[in-house]
Amino acid sequence: MIWQRTPPAAETSGSWTGRIGCLLAVAMAFVVLVALIFIPVIGDQAGRLGALMSSGVVCSPNADAEQPGTSEYAMDSIPENYLELYREAGEDRGIPWNILAGIGQVESHHGRWDGPGITEGHNDWGAAGPMQFGSLDGSAAGNSWGGEPIQDVEDRPDQGYGVDGNGDGIVNVYDPADAIPAAADYLISHGIEDDVRQAIFGYNHAWWYVDDVLEWAERYSDGDFDTTDSIRTAVVCQLDGEGAPIGRAPDELTQAVVDWALDQRGKPYIWGGTGPDGYDCSGLTMKAYESIGVTVPRVSQDQWSFGPEIPMGEEQPGDLVFFDVTRAGEPPGPGHMGMVVGDGLMVEAWCTNCGPIAVREYDDPNRAAIVGFTRPLEHPEVKAQLEAQA
Repeated sequence: MIWQRTPPAAETSGSWTGRIGCLLAVAMAFVVLVALIFIPVIGDQAGRLGALMSSGVVCSPNADAEQPGTSEYAMDSIPENYLELYREAGEDRGIPWNILAGIGQVESHHGRWDGPGITEGHNDWGAAGPMQFGSLDGSAAGNSWGGEPIQDVEDRPDQGYGVDGNGDGIVNVYDPADAIPAAADYLISHGIEDDVRQAIFGYNHAWWYVDDVLEWAERYSDGDFDTTDSIRTAVVCQLDGEGAPIGRAPDELTQAVVDWALDQRGKPYIWGGTGPDGYDCSGLTMKAYESIGVTVPRVSQDQWSFGPEIPMGEEQPGDLVFFDVTRAGEPPGPGHMGMVVGDGLMVEAWCTNCGPIAVREYDDPNRAAIVGFTRPLEHPEVKAQLEAQA
């Protein structure tokens, strides 16, 4: 745990009262000091998804994601450079900027607390920086930052959320320009587009922490701020880089398959899952085609063999993309798959610790090699099934 000084009275949220605290009585001075104790735990669950998210290349921003306004209180109480960074990260990643600001307030008072690990070193649990990322291997907080707290961008490992947010060539957990967009990526990978409270809980596993963050977020927004509905963010990928819709299939039948798969976003990956509460990679695609009344094989290897294969570069929404995730020394094989939705993107159920079903890039060099693409609706058996329905 770390001891944090209490924020100034003018900035103290009512939810801070009654939190975990310790009363130290000094008889000679009759002074009472109140400190807040909390554990800034960011689970070490980043994996390959974290590397992709923190690079900012997973999806195009959603132009429809409306940012909350900025209250006068926020402009008066948040340091100007932090306020600008919160807004930029929120706009770029497509999540409410004021949630990032709420986390920054609770974790470090926007970098102004003088506790251990804010501007250098780590706290007792291995967390560091203004957004309190786990950045120490073997510590209670783990190393969700990835690698050293300060490192050249070329040395950044595949795992972790550390990002060079300001393009200075350094990935620095103590630099808010790097830490704030990394925190946004962490929330995205933990499903903030579908469950705001659960994503914040993933950042720090305490419901009082979630309440505090959202209370600050409400104070920072201009007007009512409601998180009861799910929000759609960059990972939803409704638009491509030119602002055109993606997931638009060449015909109504294929569109129905794509729409069904996209509707499963936010549900968890479940190994062997075929719904309705969760899916694995091939269970998702199998059920998508089943939604239009056709049957395709169950597992990814059989779906690959089912074909028919489509040349790379000719894939379109509704096609299936397969990845080689076999062990070293084995022949290439389709161990993972997703459904193409356009613009180099697919909807997929990735893995247990990779976040919920979401839209992600399939042609990113950080991913496993692509085995190929198939178009099930062109298979003779599928065509026969569709003709039988007519």
